Amino acid sequence: MHLLVVEDDDIVRMLMVEVLDELGYSAIEADSASAALTILQDPQQPLALLMTDVGLPDMRGEELAAKARELRPLLPVLFASGYAENVVVPEGMHMIGKPFGIDQLRDKVVQILGTP
Repeated sequence: MHLLVVEDDDIVRMLMVEVLDELGYSAIEADSASAALTILQDPQQPLALLMTDVGLPDMRGEELAAKARELRPLLPVLFASGYAENVVVPEGMHMIGKPFGIDQLRDKVVQILGTP
């Protein structure tokens, strides 16, 4: 399963991708919403989940999720935020608070997608 990880902090993104890879998922990286949209617009790129930071420099994560859902209506979305209590999660989407542990990330992704 391919997961699109959108995170502007290089170290955080690298750790998230590494954890997802260890859990058996194939992670595709984007460091901005615009980079993520390029990937989302490619019909040849299969994606099982969009995992995005809420606070991206070029667009809010909620806006990216809305655009992603226009392109791929059934794509599950998982928001990651250090300010999870301040984020209104749209219906049918999910949230994980930063910092999160490997087990928390695994459990959340498995809850959304099932086992890899």
